[in-house]
Amino acid sequence: MPSDVEQWKDELYGTDIRAEIERFAEEGWDAIPDDEHDAWFERFKWYGLYHQRAGQESYFMMRIGPPGGVLEPGQFREIVEIADDFSRGPAENPVFGNGWIDVTTRQAIQLHWIRLEDVPEIFDRLESVGLSTVQACGDSWRNIVGCPVAGKDKHEHVDADALATELHDTFKRNEAHSNLPRKWKVSVTGCDEGCGQGDINDLAFEPAEKEIDGETVTGYNIRVGGGLSRNEPRFARDIDVFATPEQAVDVAGGISALFRDNGDRENRYNARIKFLMDEWGPEKFRETLQEEFVDFELHTAGEDLRESYSYNAGEADGKHDHVGVHEQPDGNYYVGLNVLVGRIGVDEAYDLADAADEYGSGEVRLTQRQNIVFTDVPEENVDDLRSEDVLEHYSPDPHPFQRGSIACTGTEFCSLSIVETKNRQVRYARWLVDNVELPDGVENFHVHLSGCTASCAQPQIADVSLRGMKTRKDGEPVEALDIGLGGGLGEDPQFAAWIAERVPADEVPGAIANLLENFEEARDSEAQSFREFVAEREDEELADLIEPEETDYDDPFMHNTKRTWYPYAEEDDLDESPAPAQADGTPIPSDD
Repeated sequence: MPSDVEQWKDELYGTDIRAEIERFAEEGWDAIPDDEHDAWFERFKWYGLYHQRAGQESYFMMRIGPPGGVLEPGQFREIVEIADDFSRGPAENPVFGNGWIDVTTRQAIQLHWIRLEDVPEIFDRLESVGLSTVQACGDSWRNIVGCPVAGKDKHEHVDADALATELHDTFKRNEAHSNLPRKWKVSVTGCDEGCGQGDINDLAFEPAEKEIDGETVTGYNIRVGGGLSRNEPRFARDIDVFATPEQAVDVAGGISALFRDNGDRENRYNARIKFLMDEWGPEKFRETLQEEFVDFELHTAGEDLRESYSYNAGEADGKHDHVGVHEQPDGNYYVGLNVLVGRIGVDEAYDLADAADEYGSGEVRLTQRQNIVFTDVPEENVDDLRSEDVLEHYSPDPHPFQRGSIACTGTEFCSLSIVETKNRQVRYARWLVDNVELPDGVENFHVHLSGCTASCAQPQIADVSLRGMKTRKDGEPVEALDIGLGGGLGEDPQFAAWIAERVPADEVPGAIANLLENFEEARDSEAQSFREFVAEREDEELADLIEPEETDYDDPFMHNTKRTWYPYAEEDDLDESPAPAQADGTPIPSDD
């Protein structure tokens, strides 16, 4: 039996959803029948709209996904203006205020507190500058990720931006690929650093060379079946296929169609392609692709470049995340700015848009570490850009604890999350900067906080992985975190090992401080990275090194374990929620 979601999609999906969104926007929130909320909210995802958590009825998150994270001149500013006009809620966040944009780990931007009545105008404004929310969510081709400085990087072998854009143009709104069994995440890497994170994507294009008809061709090796979600992480597997740049789109279409026709549509938990790869293995997968889904002879894999992968590769002194000032091949510079947990307030976002226009080309790029990059900055403008006040907060030279911080949306808006995340990770990072010395030689240290097992913050590929849980402390329920260690990518990626469970949230900074002190004392040399140190030890020994401990760190959110409409509201009980709301924000009276 197909799942409920599959039945809803059979009734209506794809581009036909837009007319219904516009109809509901005109008629108002109440026009959506109560008993059809789940079906419509599932369909809305195809157009980048997620309904927010319980207590925030009638408010949506909107996701905007530019391929490869590239926002052309004028596009970032338009998003900021839309956030200013439409992305403000009925309560303030104590750290970020009211009105911001979130940069995601898939090079997209998310806006919150969006009202359905405003969506058609937002769609029109996005489309006026060449942007769209189409397939930013839902069971289809999600935003195509890749190297954030593709085409601007001295270290690339093939321009990943060209392929990412071609894939975007080919498969967005493509009816043959618009209704897949589950989400479809694609990565294109063209550089020798591996920052496209292909290993954790459903479909990965990675740079390679192949001798064809006596000539060396640079193109892509193909990997399939990666992903982090739930408790079933997988690294993408080599299917022994090399695609020339000219063949890449056809190969991608064949693999997408294979998934469309063979993925599990009865059990959504098993619907990702990683489970099909588990069942079939790479050899059968390649054989089926060749026989049924492409009409030309596939090349066997070429010589890959993975041995040079440096992005999140666990090197003690490696950064490789495109933060900082870097020369482009044309003599201009790109400047990568750290955005702590990916959130930018509207006022500061205007300042950043001004800086991108004044000192660079106006292009802004988004990274998978929730940061932003200005491109095409002439050398004579670099110092003036660095002196801008807004760069004191969004720095090209941040402390490693800030540079390495990633957090998902958390209980602020997400119905899946178990704990508060973004505000907490900001507080963690600031406390660590003020109180903890990194061991000598360690310039790179990643701490990822995910509110649940969905892994939107990609915790399994961090030095320290944090995953939301609940526990009891002093007889009271509190928010807690599982702690994992030693994850990362590079030539030989590895997932973090989950070492400690249900550590109260206020004891986590002390645990990290003690862990780093113990690491410094026990490691073989300054050249040994944290990841190498973890890989050499059994879980029991690592658990002894964590030592959770209370410190002067204060966590104002840890006791917020009840269901609330907004975790920071002064009156946060669900009964106090101002939602659902009319277009002007006034509450819609209950029928009770």
